[in-house]
Amino acid sequence: MKVRKAVIPAAGFGTRFLPATKAVPKEMLPIVDKPTIQYIVEEAAAAGIEDLLIITSRGKDAIVNHFDRAHELESVLMRDGKDELLSLARGVTDKINVHFVRQREQKGLGHAILCAKSFVGNEPFAVLLGDDVVVSEKPCIGQLIDEYKKTGATVLGVQRVGADDVSKYGIVDCDSVGGRLYRVKGMVEKPAKEDAPSDIAVLGRYVITPAIFECIEKTPKGAGGEIQLTDALVSLVESEEMYAYDFEGKRYDIGNKQGFLSATVDFALARDDLKDEFAAFLRKTVENLS
Repeated sequence: MKVRKAVIPAAGFGTRFLPATKAVPKEMLPIVDKPTIQYIVEEAAAAGIEDLLIITSRGKDAIVNHFDRAHELESVLMRDGKDELLSLARGVTDKINVHFVRQREQKGLGHAILCAKSFVGNEPFAVLLGDDVVVSEKPCIGQLIDEYKKTGATVLGVQRVGADDVSKYGIVDCDSVGGRLYRVKGMVEKPAKEDAPSDIAVLGRYVITPAIFECIEKTPKGAGGEIQLTDALVSLVESEEMYAYDFEGKRYDIGNKQGFLSATVDFALARDDLKDEFAAFLRKTVENLS
């Protein structure tokens, strides 16, 4: 079955970016001049996703407004012949259908995904976490969709991490089946270094079968007193095959300040309209530090 739908959980408080996120959703913080969540939506659209559900919460109306049509702004840009700015204002709204639902209580990532049950129905679906921006030749989620087409099973997006970083992620217990693909035997959420089954971490991209919803409904509260998606996936792997794919691309963890700053610098240096002047500024800044 074709993967037509995707879900982006965007209901968290963004406390690591306070005070900026007191009134502005962390997903709307810009990398250069584009909200971080738009990079995620563009990835989904480029991979052929037709319908996208963003899970929001109270105080996140800016996300809804961003993916709506701003008719007053657009009419002014059209009147003034500013076609390039008009295209930027419209963003991806003409390329993908964006829907919204609120997570009324902060009960964890697993519960947020459960909010998408009626939207997904009985179809496989993609999940893209907003804290991970991936730059790749082929859209990261598109790579996982290709593997789903081959296996017909849930596929987790993974990459290797350093031993000191395994405690930050869900770590898979798996066997290689060739190339970049692994068969998953189990998962551990944020294990201590000595308890980690591998150095292969799940990094914010999934293609999941609809059987996950029944697993989530039966999953008790786990780490942090929340319903964890990892725990539900552990349940799912007991009844279905599951794979992990070591996706190609550079991933930025924009859920922390260092990752966000790194993404901002790299994205700016990749822009023809910014790179020369910005690179000169960076060189001068580094010289002044030495």
